[in-house]
Amino acid sequence: MSNEKEARTLPESANPNKIGIKEGIGYMLGDAGNLFVLTYVSSFLKVFYTDVLKINAGKVANLFLFTRLWDAVNDPMWGAIVAKRKPSAGGKFRPYVKWVAIPLAVSELLCFFNVGAFTQSTGVMLAFAYVTYIAFGMLYTGMNVPFGSLASVITDDPDGRTLLSTFRTIGGGIGGAAPLLVAPFLIYTKVDDGNGLTHNEANGSAMFFFAAAMAALAVIFYLSCYKTTKERVPSDPSPKVSMKDTYLGMLKSKPFRVLAVTGILISGQLQFASLNQYLYKNYFCNTNLSVVGTIAQYLPMALMIPFVPKLVKKFGKKELSGFGSFFSAAAAVATFLIKPSPDQSFIYIALLFVIGFGYSFVSITNWAVVADVIDYQEYTTHIKSESAIYAVYTFCRKLGQTAADYGGLKLLSAVGYTDAMANAGFVTGVSEGILKVCTAIPAVTYTLIFVLYQFAYPLTKKRLEPVYEYVRQTNLSNELNNEEKEK
Repeated sequence: MSNEKEARTLPESANPNKIGIKEGIGYMLGDAGNLFVLTYVSSFLKVFYTDVLKINAGKVANLFLFTRLWDAVNDPMWGAIVAKRKPSAGGKFRPYVKWVAIPLAVSELLCFFNVGAFTQSTGVMLAFAYVTYIAFGMLYTGMNVPFGSLASVITDDPDGRTLLSTFRTIGGGIGGAAPLLVAPFLIYTKVDDGNGLTHNEANGSAMFFFAAAMAALAVIFYLSCYKTTKERVPSDPSPKVSMKDTYLGMLKSKPFRVLAVTGILISGQLQFASLNQYLYKNYFCNTNLSVVGTIAQYLPMALMIPFVPKLVKKFGKKELSGFGSFFSAAAAVATFLIKPSPDQSFIYIALLFVIGFGYSFVSITNWAVVADVIDYQEYTTHIKSESAIYAVYTFCRKLGQTAADYGGLKLLSAVGYTDAMANAGFVTGVSEGILKVCTAIPAVTYTLIFVLYQFAYPLTKKRLEPVYEYVRQTNLSNELNNEEKEK
């Protein structure tokens, strides 16, 4: 048997777990399912709470804060559950994609159920909002932790990891763009204020039916992902995981610490962008700009997708992320300094395009960077802990979302936004305050992302070479050991 092992030791150029377009498309479908529900909830649920249920923005901010405090328990719990589960015939992570799909879709739908049609009690509406949003968050983590971990067992080939990250970005673009491009046309009702001017008001029934459409699409895409993916990298058939050692290893790892902070900032900025719904509604007074703004940010990413994998292979993920985030930071700072007037929306949209161009390098490589950190952790600690690392990373992203939701709504309230603004257009003083909030925070956030990738993240292209080789040989050895046990 030792001779067989020697015969199957891989030369540096070979990898038995190479993947093709089919696997990339399958993984893409899963993230499209994720983003159908997540983007709609992230972008429009706060509008539903403040403008349909008429819940005070400060109370909505407290709701988002409380649910994230619960995530401090929920996310590591899911990480431990997934890590300790023995692989089945369907794999270690794939089965969750099938199991959680329908419950997650139902929870998203319930978030947009207009309980205000049955009661005028703010307490009852808040209680219902807490229960349904917490349920959605728990189920989304139950999907996202194993789904994210799945990438590390579909393949251990670096080019395959980049392919999966690229296709995941495409899937995220499809799932994220659908609600952002279509919803504004369907969920708002145009209202004439009697003075020859019009503004948009959120329509509760339309928001619920759009949620149903997103839920149905998510289920279809999740099940398609389950059917078209395969776990190639062997998992431990009898996992004995020390969560204490795993988490201590993360704290000692500089790549993971930087990844965690960038995750907070990236996710926070993506979530904070949902406040632009108020900017379009109450500053530019044109909710259709939401669609134009989405195109401006997603189009550069779509244009760069064919080129980024080749650039990664030549220059490295860290190097490209630092390069791209510089453009995002510069454009975000320019937006804050210029402060486009209500009739200069074209300037705002143009700068969003530059931000989208720079961010495309970060977004397309992000999930491959996560896989690199997981591999580096195994390389330095000899502990395989993909689901635990992904669970903590997921929690860090939720911290960013919390800071964006809580801080954003508090700032919105501070500049004078009240439930009366739901039925108003431009209001002097308040609308300018919304613009300041929606441009200052991105300027700071994108600058910090650039500094971290450029100067703090240590995993250069050269430094990752021995990591890839170690993981590849370890996986081959595990596969051979599993074959011996089966005999």
